Amino acid sequence: MAITPQWKDELRARITLSTVIMRTEKLVRKGREWTACCPFHDEKTPSFYVNDQKQFYHCFGCGAHGDVISWMTEQRGLSFIDAIKELAAEAGMEVPAPDPVAAKRAEKRAELIDVTTEAQDWFVRNLHSAGGRAALEYLNRRGLKPETLREFGFGYAPENKQALPAALPRFDDSMLVETGMRIRTDDGTMYDRFRDRIMLPIQDARGRVIAFGGRILESRDGIAKYLNSPDTPLFDKGRTLYNLHRAAPASRQTGRVVVVEGYMDVIALAQAGIADVVAPMGTALTETQLELLWRMAEVPVLCFDGDAAGQKAAMRAVTRALPLLAPMRSLAIVRLPAGIDPDDLVNQQGSGALENLLAAPKSLLDLLWSFESAAKPLTTPEAKAGLKARLMEHVDTIQDSDIRALYRRELLDRFSAFAYPHRERPSARQAQSTPGRAKGNWRYDKPAPRGLSPDAQATLNRAMTGGQRSTLLSAVIAGLIRHPEEITRHAEALSSLAKADPNAAPEIESLIELSETLDSEHENAISGPQGYPAPPEDRRYAFLREGTSPGEAREELAEAVSLLVQKPALEAAMAATIARFDDDPEGSFAEQARLRQQLTTVEERLKAFGRRKAGEPARQD
Repeated sequence: MAITPQWKDELRARITLSTVIMRTEKLVRKGREWTACCPFHDEKTPSFYVNDQKQFYHCFGCGAHGDVISWMTEQRGLSFIDAIKELAAEAGMEVPAPDPVAAKRAEKRAELIDVTTEAQDWFVRNLHSAGGRAALEYLNRRGLKPETLREFGFGYAPENKQALPAALPRFDDSMLVETGMRIRTDDGTMYDRFRDRIMLPIQDARGRVIAFGGRILESRDGIAKYLNSPDTPLFDKGRTLYNLHRAAPASRQTGRVVVVEGYMDVIALAQAGIADVVAPMGTALTETQLELLWRMAEVPVLCFDGDAAGQKAAMRAVTRALPLLAPMRSLAIVRLPAGIDPDDLVNQQGSGALENLLAAPKSLLDLLWSFESAAKPLTTPEAKAGLKARLMEHVDTIQDSDIRALYRRELLDRFSAFAYPHRERPSARQAQSTPGRAKGNWRYDKPAPRGLSPDAQATLNRAMTGGQRSTLLSAVIAGLIRHPEEITRHAEALSSLAKADPNAAPEIESLIELSETLDSEHENAISGPQGYPAPPEDRRYAFLREGTSPGEAREELAEAVSLLVQKPALEAAMAATIARFDDDPEGSFAEQARLRQQLTTVEERLKAFGRRKAGEPARQD
């Protein structure tokens, strides 16, 4: 087999870059990175940084950049294969034997890059010839400077179906077809793919030309404005980002990478001084492209056009990214004014206008909420329930359990605030003078409160006076009655508890019934002349005590509800696992061991939670 990119990735993952560099250089910890005076040039102020997480070193003074392999070749002076062998021995890996097939494939790629490189040179010459005059004038009208044309390699393909083989006679037609620059029809006829188009080279991460994009000069019916090379042995549009080889070094200095929709947006921003910009290849962002972006920045910024199509493109990228989210790895989104793309904004208002937007992007979660809440009218209960369902569908795709739980909580909080808005309560004088309202120290949100049914009232009374087997459940029910605005927030978790623990179902159903009538802002919201349940005598929990801040009560209630839900859910999972023991004894046994460990952990957390609230010291096991 050959030394594949995957093998090299595994090698880098097993080696700590800073450890290797510290063998010859003195590194000093600086936040999440290491710094030193650059070993590649003389300097007195450190500008050399080592990032173990991203597995690279970089000098902001001389531009030296690389990974652990390039460190061994450039600083230690080893050959590539000697560097690989030394690092592999340290990592406990075997160096793959040479693969003749892979070697032949690499040789073929090199030959094809020779073709695309010569084609690029020819396109550039055409632009500055008499035949390219109209194309050059068009680019000048677009405001592109000569240095920008040179930097991005603008060229021109003439209106001639057979121009390319005549211009590149040393390459046969089969190679021109294989690079995507010529098309072979079923009857064997061949012709140039790009004709009468402004040409832009598409380059890989090393800056080698691997494909082309062509733009027409004037819009014509039936003619695509932009045309890209097809996928070839050199080019995979789902694994390539336009301008990556320029944006990556810029991104290391800014700590940011910006994603726009097209080539011209990238070029306009680069001309305006914003260099850390890339674009996908005319399609939605793929998982591979997202991984490339996350190697450059923890939170890439999407800056798509302000029209409906641009916003849908941003949403497609978000849905593609959700399953891949991880701690410190997300997306941010800049929403441009309607009908404006980044190119327009920079040309009309200057780079400062765009920089201001890039400095304050929306979070991925914000975009989810705003997109789905604006997707359909929300004038009926059914439509509002549909909004909640759509949001939870997105949340369920997130693979990381912690991030999924946090997204669920945040979006449910926003939904609750939207679907169950705060209602103005009457003053004390209005409460006393309005027929149907209770007098004394009890107030209601509803004009005509319907009160609890006798069964529900009796159920909650028993739950909080010692009749319920779980002290924590009794306390939580009392706490939620005192803070009824929290009931809706935890409704989903409480429903899960009711399903997993039938003994708790009557109390939870009565609690939800009661949530419609309670007012949490009075000094004693859980008792009153109508006989609503009084708080339990045990006030060890902060959410049952007077004077507790809303934030502290909210936080402690959330922890208590989480603990209540986890145990019956794990017990139900354990029962299901035991039931399938006969069909899968090995898998069932392993799953039982894992679940028992989790149950033990939850039991300890329950005990520690109770001791902590009682003011007892936690045990030191």
